[in-house]
Amino acid sequence: MDYFLTYEYLYFNNASLFTVIYLPKKEGKFPTIIYRTPYANDSSEISEQEILEKTKHAYKCFVDRGYAVVFQHCRGRGKSGGDCIPYIYEREDGLHLQQWIRKQSFYNGELYLFGGSYTSSVHFVTAPFSKDIKGAILEIQDCNRYNCNYRNGFYKIGLHGSWYIDMYKHKSNIEKNYVVEDFNMLPLINLSVAKFKEKAVDFDEILCHPDPKDEFWKSRNGGGETINAIKHADIPILLVTGFYDIYTGGIFDMWNDLDENTKAKSALVVHPYDHNYYSEGQDIVFEDGMILDYFKDYRVNWLDAIRNKNSFPFKQNKVTYYKLFEKQWLCDDFNQPNEKYTFILGDKKVTYLYDPNNCATFKGGLCTNFGGAKYQEKPNLRSDIVTVYTPVFNEDTFIKGKMSAKINVSSDCEDTCFYVRLSLVKENGDYGLRDDITQISNYDKNYESNSFMDLNFSFDEHAFVVKKGEKIRIDISSSAFPLYVRHTNNKGLYCMQTTTKVAKNTIDLSKSTLTLYYVK
Repeated sequence: MDYFLTYEYLYFNNASLFTVIYLPKKEGKFPTIIYRTPYANDSSEISEQEILEKTKHAYKCFVDRGYAVVFQHCRGRGKSGGDCIPYIYEREDGLHLQQWIRKQSFYNGELYLFGGSYTSSVHFVTAPFSKDIKGAILEIQDCNRYNCNYRNGFYKIGLHGSWYIDMYKHKSNIEKNYVVEDFNMLPLINLSVAKFKEKAVDFDEILCHPDPKDEFWKSRNGGGETINAIKHADIPILLVTGFYDIYTGGIFDMWNDLDENTKAKSALVVHPYDHNYYSEGQDIVFEDGMILDYFKDYRVNWLDAIRNKNSFPFKQNKVTYYKLFEKQWLCDDFNQPNEKYTFILGDKKVTYLYDPNNCATFKGGLCTNFGGAKYQEKPNLRSDIVTVYTPVFNEDTFIKGKMSAKINVSSDCEDTCFYVRLSLVKENGDYGLRDDITQISNYDKNYESNSFMDLNFSFDEHAFVVKKGEKIRIDISSSAFPLYVRHTNNKGLYCMQTTTKVAKNTIDLSKSTLTLYYVK
């Protein structure tokens, strides 16, 4: 046996935290990779030895290259004791684990952070990073907690809502009896008591702060510990996302916000799939699009490059990304192109009734909620969904960066919302691209009913080719349940509202536009 594998229960802050130690050999000093996860539900009922076997296979590639791996179940998950309240204990628990490693005989003075999704968040909260942290692989996770919960004031049921309810005190055997329609509860502030039989203070505070400018988002419950977590890290950081990841836009924001020194050492990679990296569950399989296959062993190769063992698998200071529908990986600065097309959406006004008790639904969460990209339902499926199209493209066109839309609207209510979804019309169906949502009060808190105003929509970064003869489909509605919490058509803080009403909403297509940026 050329490795050493064991476990310990580290007692800290009234909980025993299950921790696996996986070494290349029993004696020696090694660079150490830290991985902490809450996703260990299947480990609760199996033995520690069975967990060790699973760990052995999962991290063998690192140990074979001479790294120690320290793997820990987060508080209240898997074999670890205590209560799981998402994010709340991760800073102290993570820093405690780092300190414990520093006291071990196998520690060589080098720590490396590794994780994806929440398992990256557990590292973000330990910033600013200590000097012995020499590099990181932080995948598919945004360090801005607001983005995890909201988009333009709309709570993301399809990303954070259902996930939080499942995570909260998972081992306490709370009979939650949850269905996604519970987020239609009025007032929504009662949800935690209804589902948990107690107030979840952090969850309730999130519901009460839909404005990204609120000071709450600088607090612990608002994720204040992770703000600018990697901006000044000054270490090589590999960021990975997908064009249909739930955090695409936020990860691009993180990348663009890195200081000069950190960015020069780091890299961003964007694959064509969703939060799970894979084509499984997605409606289109992109040739050579599987990052784990196309860039084999890229994670351990990234760490080896930091240690001058080989060259970096991705070019530093650049974005490596997959160009959809062109079967090609590219590498550049991913700057917004200067060339653009702006399409007027029509020549008439369209009016529909939006009833919050009968919301529209759409297939796929795209890059803002779970579900990735799906072929869409037929156009104009309901009376409260307006479908229009761009003209047919007369040549292959490479669309890149952020698309945008301006929708001219009115409503007979003091406040309401509008939702825009873009799709690419392919031979086999209309393939979802991007979506965005906003409300009138984001632009005018004293809106006069039945007056027209412009709402602006910004769609997260993308890179795809529209083939000659294809076109873009635009769906406009006032709801997208269960991706986003429904708008009641009332003014004020949503989670405190107790009634709904039907809105008569109008779109002036002749004054509404879609803008696409393309590479010439």
